[in-house]
Amino acid sequence: QLVESGGGLVQPGGSLMISCAASGFKTEWYAIGWFRQVPGNEREAVSCISSRGRNTVYADSVKGRFTISRDNANNMVYLQMNNLQPGDTARYYCAADFGSAAVKPMCVMQSPHWGQGTQVTVDS
Repeated sequence: QLVESGGGLVQPGGSLMISCAASGFKTEWYAIGWFRQVPGNEREAVSCISSRGRNTVYADSVKGRFTISRDNANNMVYLQMNNLQPGDTARYYCAADFGSAAVKPMCVMQSPHWGQGTQVTVDS
């Protein structure tokens, strides 16, 4: 099970860290990613990280602003989001790739298992 938390309302230019807590499996076995979706749009990849944290992938739209990290000892994955913009408003989901420990281009996953998401709204 994956449970996201930390979403909320933030002003443009602000920062937010969202978290993903895993239970029932060890995060150290799998690549994990963050994705986001706006109603009416397809879910898009934001960032992903390999099982041991050695490799990361970021969408061009968030490079230099977002940082993904993981704490396998505590079965947690984080997304630090800085300089948030209205275009970042979305529901953010974490997903564990039960089919791979490695990240793929554009965070494509072989066997994703999803959380329920947390809403991030950027608005003044």
